[in-house]
Amino acid sequence: MLKRREFLKTAGAVGAGALLGQHPVVAQMAGGDDAALRFSSPSMELELSATTPRLLSLNVDGLGKSRRGVNIVAANRDWAGYKVSGSGPGAIRRVEYRIAEAGSDSPASWTFDLSPDKIVLTSQWDGQFQPAPMVFHFDLAQVHSTVLGLFRQGGLLATPALLHFPGQGSIQLTANVNEVGLTYTSDRSSSSAELALLGASAEHQRVVYTLDVTAIYPRVAGIGGDSRFDAFRRNWINVLQLNPSLQALANNTASDTCAFCYYEYADIAALTPTLAEGLTAIDVVRQTLDRMLAGGLAYGLSAAPDHPSVASDTYPSMIIAAANCVRAAGNEAWLEANYEGIRAWAEAMLATDSNGNGLIKYGLSGNSGSWGPAGPPKLRPSNWWDTIGFGYEDAYANALAYRALENMAILARKLGKTADVTRYRVAADKLRAAYYKCFYDPETGVLGGWRSANGELHDYYFLWVNGIAIHYGLVPRPQADAIMDKLMAKMKEVGYDKFNMGLPGNLVSVALKDYVHRLADARYGGGILPDNSDGFQNYENGGATGSFAYFTLAALYDLGRGAEADRILFPMLDEYGRCGFEGRDAKGFSYDWRRWDGTAKGYEGYLTDNYYALLAVPLRQSEATWHDSFRPATALT
Repeated sequence: MLKRREFLKTAGAVGAGALLGQHPVVAQMAGGDDAALRFSSPSMELELSATTPRLLSLNVDGLGKSRRGVNIVAANRDWAGYKVSGSGPGAIRRVEYRIAEAGSDSPASWTFDLSPDKIVLTSQWDGQFQPAPMVFHFDLAQVHSTVLGLFRQGGLLATPALLHFPGQGSIQLTANVNEVGLTYTSDRSSSSAELALLGASAEHQRVVYTLDVTAIYPRVAGIGGDSRFDAFRRNWINVLQLNPSLQALANNTASDTCAFCYYEYADIAALTPTLAEGLTAIDVVRQTLDRMLAGGLAYGLSAAPDHPSVASDTYPSMIIAAANCVRAAGNEAWLEANYEGIRAWAEAMLATDSNGNGLIKYGLSGNSGSWGPAGPPKLRPSNWWDTIGFGYEDAYANALAYRALENMAILARKLGKTADVTRYRVAADKLRAAYYKCFYDPETGVLGGWRSANGELHDYYFLWVNGIAIHYGLVPRPQADAIMDKLMAKMKEVGYDKFNMGLPGNLVSVALKDYVHRLADARYGGGILPDNSDGFQNYENGGATGSFAYFTLAALYDLGRGAEADRILFPMLDEYGRCGFEGRDAKGFSYDWRRWDGTAKGYEGYLTDNYYALLAVPLRQSEATWHDSFRPATALT
């Protein structure tokens, strides 16, 4: 996705600190170069500064298997106004930081007590000096860390919270004083984020933070100790990244929040165990929805210079997310308080059906050649795939709308609103009756991506469009198998088999007349040739990505074609284990999108949608009745 709207505040740039020395115990050091105080266990490895209470390096293994990852933090060389002492039998177990100007008998401003999978941070008030906050300086260019939690009035993050490190695992953060908030900021320009743990004060004279290394994932039957699924365990919640400036889930910690992605976050969150005692992933999703219900801004949610109307997949996504909040938490009080707002989304969605055929519509025609010349401002099409000319009747958005309408009927039933139950079930049935006839392409034997206002069907062998339609029950079984036969044969014909990189969105090039970025804008998939083959494999024009690969996997598993799905899934799991969908190459391009030869073509650095495909693991391991819970007809039951 190309996000042109920014909703970010700027935090200070993070400096770099040196990693010098290897002293296992330091009795006192009140200045000069840092000396590393090191600790290592199967669950974590860290180095503490010998001049100030800061981490010089940190990596964790949430599975406790001694897997060493890259450094999570950027060390900031701060003042050296501390006396530092460390102790432990042969290795550091306890480190105390006392303000140098304080007396020798004064309590330590900060104490680190280290054990194999736990860090206990204690801050003491001595009546004279205010302990500085303990700050985690996250280097997002190294690891796209995030902190999941709930914001309090005033902008502070409450405890408990969860620190998550893609590729490594998580740390549960709790505090003995509930009133003490956390300062959490991020900065896109410096690819950094900071979490500050406030020290003791006259009001709270002893503050204790406990950090427990863990991995958060659903316990899935049948995978036991199978190490092939370790990447699933370490990365299950990678899709959940909280932008503190927006106080909403986002593309990543320092990027935009996109309302049409919310259902992905909620589908993962609904199956996620408790993040920390008193905090669930659904709580974090609900916090994001609460901001939107209160009139908050998100990309795709409101008309803007590049969007003539709300994106077609936005309202369906938010409705599905809201339904997940009710299903996973059983929170009917929240539903009752917010039903009218959720219903307004559904009514706005249905109001787009301008010709009454049951399919929702977008405000742009989607006609070939309607996207204008190269250069800004560019009008954006109807859905997440915002460089491809989706418009008017959008097959992907209508599949989401079908699920959303079924969800609305069930939400209405929970509150005894029988007229609404009938309204939304009738609307869902009408959409379903129109869907296959509108989008099936007899020339290719698969579903096209959109039918434009002039009646033309636009078909570029979109894997994810066909996958979601099959998975959501919009295609009868015999036709579904035939469609998947065609898609798998076409993928073999075009020579795509680099499944570690995920899947291309489309298997043939989107013609220039149907592409938003045109005329030598090859960076984002636009070329010069009429068939746009010179832009093919770049970004959304056939580039390989983990994003939306879930729907192809889900369709294959639903149809009992597990061997074909596994041939895609397990290379992807290996790549997740290598953190292969994130980071940047020497030219600054990121690996969330790649050409088929592996050349990076993305720009986010980390794109949460790449990790929605991890939902295929519990789908793979479960019985058909579990599959049904992700189909709209039985969602929430």
